[in-house]
Amino acid sequence: MASIIPINAVAYQAIKVPLSGHSVQLDIQQRSTGLYMNITLDGTLIMAGVICQDRTWIVRKAYFGMPGDLAFQDTQGTDDPVYSGLGSRFVLVYVEGQNVE
Repeated sequence: MASIIPINAVAYQAIKVPLSGHSVQLDIQQRSTGLYMNITLDGTLIMAGVICQDRTWIVRKAYFGMPGDLAFQDTQGTDDPVYSGLGSRFVLVYVEGQNVE
């Protein structure tokens, strides 16, 4: 089952959220070339500078230690996310068990 992570329509934000019993920090930053994310799991940076695209899993591999995966979804089409639509047009979803192999 997917969970929506609340995010704001700002160009840079750091969000701390509990996911599947873990403490996760998401640093989301708008750059001229797109929206990017860093992921910190239980105090350890596991991914840095990952581009965020519509309906594209961000973590993708179990060896990072995440118990699930994250993806942005465009609720009005298939555009890649931009900060001005975060939390409304572009939602961030978490699915436990996704891509965990």
